[in-house]
Amino acid sequence: MKIAVQGSWPTTVAEAREVQESLRAQVLTRGAPRNVRYAAGVDVGFEQGGAMTRAAVAVLSFPGLRLHEQAIVRRKTRFPYVPGYLSFREAPAVLAALAKLHTRPDLLLCDGQGLAHPRRFGLACHLGLLADIPSIGVAKSRLIGTHGEPAQEKGAWVPLMDKGETIGAVLRTRTGVQPVYVSIGHRITLNAAIDYTLRCVTKYRLPETTRWAHGLASG
Repeated sequence: MKIAVQGSWPTTVAEAREVQESLRAQVLTRGAPRNVRYAAGVDVGFEQGGAMTRAAVAVLSFPGLRLHEQAIVRRKTRFPYVPGYLSFREAPAVLAALAKLHTRPDLLLCDGQGLAHPRRFGLACHLGLLADIPSIGVAKSRLIGTHGEPAQEKGAWVPLMDKGETIGAVLRTRTGVQPVYVSIGHRITLNAAIDYTLRCVTKYRLPETTRWAHGLASG
């Protein structure tokens, strides 16, 4: 699939922050993908002590959630590990993996944050915007924000709040298990993001898209 080529990537936190500040206004928090046939998960692992980034994309049929296509790319890591700036460490390799696909996903689920980010521009926003694909952040842990406790039943959720703004949802994907943190990435509403996340879950806490991508990224 075609991906807009990024000429260069920031190499410092100051440069990365400027990019986040300049791009976040382009994120669309409305709409929802229709006629979804393929949902993709992305995940990143690191090799050689972090010197090499290993990005994986798993494209699953939807709603059947069977593996349809996969891609793995290894690239030299060029940005340090800094919380809040992980997209600059991971996105270059993920975009290269997306570019290898023959099938264009209708939806992208990222193992990370979207709007639930200090500058409202996490990995899911960055990838969704650059790839121009509706995207959702489904994180295993909270980066920022406060919230109550969702009910124990599958599908229960409570808002994730920051400075009086709803930045995501704390969603119970299975009855009695720890919730996940869902947030808008790009071209989708929060309610639609919650719905699609639940539809990508089977008997595990994490969506099947994430589970497949994690297996590929971990080798």
